[in-house]
Amino acid sequence: MAALDFLVKRDELRECKFAPAPEADEVELKSGEVLLAVDKFGFTSNNITYAAFGEAMNYWAFFPAPEGWGRIPVWGFARVVRSEHDGLTQGERVFGYLPMSTHLVVRPDQVTKAGFVDAMPHRAELPAAYQQYTRVAGDGDGEHDDHQAILQPLFMTSFLIEDFLADADLFGAATVVLASASSKTALGVAFLLSKNRPANCQVIGLTSPGNVSFCEGVGYYDRVLPYGDVASLPHEAAVLVDMAGDGSVLKSVHDHFGDNLKYSCIVGATHWEDREAPGDLAGPAPQFFFAPTQLVKRREDWGADGLAERYGEARSAFLPSTDGWMKIVHGRGPDAVKDVYLAMVDGEVDPQVGQMLSLAPV
Repeated sequence: MAALDFLVKRDELRECKFAPAPEADEVELKSGEVLLAVDKFGFTSNNITYAAFGEAMNYWAFFPAPEGWGRIPVWGFARVVRSEHDGLTQGERVFGYLPMSTHLVVRPDQVTKAGFVDAMPHRAELPAAYQQYTRVAGDGDGEHDDHQAILQPLFMTSFLIEDFLADADLFGAATVVLASASSKTALGVAFLLSKNRPANCQVIGLTSPGNVSFCEGVGYYDRVLPYGDVASLPHEAAVLVDMAGDGSVLKSVHDHFGDNLKYSCIVGATHWEDREAPGDLAGPAPQFFFAPTQLVKRREDWGADGLAERYGEARSAFLPSTDGWMKIVHGRGPDAVKDVYLAMVDGEVDPQVGQMLSLAPV
C-alpha cells in the first residue's frame, strides 16, 4: 500500500486531496520513536467539528501538514511497524488519536502495560486527553473495535457534558434542549439525561425534519422537533446544548427563551457553514464546552480509577441501547474515505450509520 496523507484545505473544507507520504522504510526514526501504520478509524460529524474548529481550538496542530492544509484527527487503531523504543515491539496494536494518513510517528513516554503518552515536541502544549494511546490485544476483527472507534470518543464527551450539567443542577432548568439531536454525541447526552435527570425535567431534541422520526425512535428524548418549530418549545427555564453550531438555530433558541435560558453551550459544528449568529443573542452568552477541561477536573476530583469506573458504568449501560439503531458500515481505500468525508461535510449522512474507514485498498 502506498503511503498517503489525506489533506483538506483549512479555509475550504470541501477542497481535499491525497498526497504521497514517505514509505514506511523511508521514515527516519530517532531513538525512542515508533512508526505506526494506521489500520482503521471511525468517522463521524465529530471529525468535521475538529476541522471546523481547527484554527480556534488548535486541532490542526496535532498532525502537521503543508501550509494552508490540514490533517483531520480521527480515533482508531494502528500497528507498530518499526520501533526504536525498547518498550514497544513490531506488531503491537494501539488505539488512540490518529491522522487520516497511512502512518504516524510517535514518541512513547510513560509506557505501561496499558499504554503510553505521545511525547512528540510539537504536541507538548496540546491537551493531554488527546495524547493517550491504549495497547490493544487481539487481531482487531471484532465488533468491539468498531464500537470503540466510533463511539468511545463521542460518548466520553457525552458523559462529560451530562456530568457537567448534573454538577450544576442543570442550572435550575426544567428543560434541556439538544440541537443536532441525531448526532451521536447528542444521543449519548440524551441517553444519560433520560436515566439521571430530575423527574420534572424534559429532554427535547432539535433536528432536521428528515431526522425527527429517527430521533423519536431511539427513545432517549421526551420530545423531538424540527428546527423550524422552536417557537413551540415551552417557555420555562432551559439550557441549550448545541452540537449543530448553526447561528440561526442558536439565535432562534436564545430569542425564544430569552432570560429563561439559564445556560447555553456549543459542543460541535455539524452545521459548520452556518456558525455565525445573526445579530445580538438574548439570554446568556454561549460558552464553548471543551471536554478535556471537564475530564481534567473529574480526574482530580475522583482520581483516574474513580473516573474510569464511573465512565465504564455509563458506557456499559449505553452500548446495548445502540444495537437498536446503529448500523456499522465499513469503507476501504482512498476513494471510500474521500466519499464519506465529502458526504459528512455536506451533512448527507444517515444518523443510523456508524462509519469505519481504512486507507488500505480493498
